[in-house]
Amino acid sequence: MTQDFTRDKPIYSQLVDLICGDILKGNLQPGGKMQSVREYSLEVGVNVNTVQRVYRELESMGLTDTKRGQGTFITTDKARISQLREDMKIELINQFLQSISAFGFSKEEIVQSLLRKDGTK
Repeated sequence: MTQDFTRDKPIYSQLVDLICGDILKGNLQPGGKMQSVREYSLEVGVNVNTVQRVYRELESMGLTDTKRGQGTFITTDKARISQLREDMKIELINQFLQSISAFGFSKEEIVQSLLRKDGTK
């Protein structure tokens, strides 16, 4: 299964986001072993060097641990995963606000619409 990528963001960054999402959704469990770089590159259809960069980025973010000769594992640090969840929530909210503000909606209009549960006017 190859992944579809957008042009507005580097592929490695999109893959980092994809893996972070899988961690938050529970598709990748704390302590679980990730695919090898080669396996993952074949799965998503990108160069091995790109996936190596993804894995280095995840490790620098404190989301994975690489054990020489054993592989790469999702962190078991619950506080780090909770922080990832909060960081991603804030990032997505900011992206949403920037996008909708570009159409001229005020923050008040946005808040009022979000507070409506049934989506009516």
